[in-house]
Amino acid sequence: MKNYKAPSDLLKDRVILVTGAGQGLGREAALAYAAHGATVILHGRDIPKLEQVYDEIEAAGHAQAAIIPLDLNVADDQAYEGLAGSIGMQLKRLDGILHNAAMFYSACPLELQTTEQWLNLMRVNLIAPFALTRACLPLLKQSPSASIILTGESHGHHPAAYWGGYAVSKAGVEPLTQIWTQEWEILYPNMRINTLIPGPVASPKRRRTHPGEDPDTLPQMPDLMPAYLYLMGADSAAVKGRTIELNNA
Repeated sequence: MKNYKAPSDLLKDRVILVTGAGQGLGREAALAYAAHGATVILHGRDIPKLEQVYDEIEAAGHAQAAIIPLDLNVADDQAYEGLAGSIGMQLKRLDGILHNAAMFYSACPLELQTTEQWLNLMRVNLIAPFALTRACLPLLKQSPSASIILTGESHGHHPAAYWGGYAVSKAGVEPLTQIWTQEWEILYPNMRINTLIPGPVASPKRRRTHPGEDPDTLPQMPDLMPAYLYLMGADSAAVKGRTIELNNA
């Protein structure tokens, strides 16, 4: 998967929503999707960062992107349905979602973590991917080949001390992937959902969690894009319900 060679028109005429598109892997994926023909919907909280990504896509001559900001930490069903409604009104279709947005505080013992922190982590890292996908289902069902990618996390897949609520919230996307795969299997064969665990990568979040680490010793974000492209494109149409660790792919 890491060596996948995506054709330049892999995502032509497809509309892809990327959450957390203002920086890190979300930004990198949004640029990669646009470069391979997609109309990309850029989601995030920081509008200036989203505008920078928008401008990069525009300057490269790719299909015009769209910006839809939303704070996932306070969003309710009405807000998610409003976001989906905006996509339907502006773009008329939706062929994929990359759920990349995430919340993280710091690595510390469970006894020092608060209920409020856990609630916020669950809202952004687990509830938002569920609620946003559910709100977008009417559009996704109409796509000839819809792909949803949930972003997992190494410490959610392999629990470790000090990762607490972040690990638990990220672990939840794996059963969510399995449940939806089983529910869609017969009625909606055009739809697929998978969990992708990027693993260690030289990203802004990694610099926060491992400040003493040399980023040059890690995979760089562009190195991961073949997997993001593969799972979003038609070549992965038969890949459903999987949790994929890129370290082992």
